[in-house]
Amino acid sequence: MSGIAVKGGCLVLLAALLWLSNLAEGGCSAKCCKGRDPTCSSTDWRMDRVFGTCFCDETCKLIGDCCYGYTQECPAQSCTVSEWSPWSGCALQCKPTYRVRIRSIEREPKNGGDPCPALEEKAGCLEYINYQGQYCAHTHGPAFITTLEYNKERRKRDLSTESDAAGYCMEFKLESLSQQCTMETRPYARWMQYLREGYTVCVFCQPPAMNRDSHSCQGDGTDFDRNKILHWQAVGNSRCRGTWKKVQRVEQCSCPVVHSFVFT
Repeated sequence: MSGIAVKGGCLVLLAALLWLSNLAEGGCSAKCCKGRDPTCSSTDWRMDRVFGTCFCDETCKLIGDCCYGYTQECPAQSCTVSEWSPWSGCALQCKPTYRVRIRSIEREPKNGGDPCPALEEKAGCLEYINYQGQYCAHTHGPAFITTLEYNKERRKRDLSTESDAAGYCMEFKLESLSQQCTMETRPYARWMQYLREGYTVCVFCQPPAMNRDSHSCQGDGTDFDRNKILHWQAVGNSRCRGTWKKVQRVEQCSCPVVHSFVFT
């Protein structure tokens, strides 16, 4: 009996050693792989509590065949990016166009971490100084409008310091607008979604959009009565456009922020 007991004990010990060996070789230690990699596998318990072949690549979480220790051995690292650069100048002068800002990747995502966000953004803009330094604003044509945020970011060289050109506010009642306004989803163009027929909006007129001679902004309706249908267009999406009627001219805009704009 003693011989049988010894033999049985050896078998148990051997089984234990094999189990420990499997633990040492199994899991995802030093096996974190990108994408889907069939060679990045091991024999161990899976997250679904099944023992067998499991994987240590980034796709295993989607498929559900990760090794049990994957999240500890291969922690997810999301993409990190730099701060936005300053906005560039307008791509073109004297006509509605766009400006750009960019950011760079500081750390690539790993092990199923969040992917990198957009590295470039564009937003509408309009400048009134051409490449020769000449002023090129107009007084006739549709009103070009954009968010008040753009007004804060205009370059200092474009802002007038004349005391008699401080600016004014025009109130309009929106009569119509194109469907493209409500469909706009780009981060720096979402302000177009707040344009609604029948609403009253405020549009601020100040340099450099204000004409130096007439001290008015293109399309502001200064020379027309309140029954005149006037046209406007959103800078940044030429298909977002419509009509409005002038309500009144006031010194300061008092509309809610989402209904306050600036002539560009």
